[in-house]
Amino acid sequence: MHGLRREELALLAGISSDYYMRLEQGRDLHPSDQVLDALAKVLQLSPDATAHLHELAHPVGRRELAGSVDDVPPSLLRLINNWTTTPAYVQDKLLNILASNPIAVELSPHYFAGTNLLREVFLDPSQKTFRPEWDLITTNGVAALRAQVGSNLDDPDLVALVDELSAGSDRFRELWNRHDIVARISGVNRFDHPDVGHLDLHAEKLQINGPEGLTLCIFHADPGTPSAEGLARLTARLINTLTH
Repeated sequence: MHGLRREELALLAGISSDYYMRLEQGRDLHPSDQVLDALAKVLQLSPDATAHLHELAHPVGRRELAGSVDDVPPSLLRLINNWTTTPAYVQDKLLNILASNPIAVELSPHYFAGTNLLREVFLDPSQKTFRPEWDLITTNGVAALRAQVGSNLDDPDLVALVDELSAGSDRFRELWNRHDIVARISGVNRFDHPDVGHLDLHAEKLQINGPEGLTLCIFHADPGTPSAEGLARLTARLINTLTH
């Protein structure tokens, strides 16, 4: 809630202004969940931002943010590679793509294993054409990164990525400094593909069991739509390439 003074915020949250000052200055490192929930309510934080606040106040210890293809279960690799008509890839908390199937790369070379989605969307100018909702994609991407890294802001891989993107993109630097938080959710992703035209694809984001914090991302189109026809054309082109 903008415009509140510290004293007003503390009063609305049911705590003393002195205690709130200690929290703000990091002199009380163990606030209760009740205090955090009260502050979140006064500040009108979203559920994602509230969960992030709790994680910052009660960190679970250092976690590795960057993964590798060795972290991806072999059975999952076999599964996505059998999906000839369904683009899919696996990413880590830093939005590095660890594995992808051929039809995902046919949809976009930016889905090739080894690339970082934020690096591609912020530093490759062609993405502004390929992703017609570039402003929304970049806003949500940075907010999702903050949500996923939690309190591990000193992770060397994260620091290197943030430094690189901050140096190369004013847009990233602006969004990172906003401290927005949003969980990665499923929704419709829009693409302007240079060969098959406009595609509206549902993007499903599924957490993979295990300590690595990996996410499986799947694209699919509504049956009988121009987007489904465009995806089928990409599949046909891929099959033709693989068989010749």
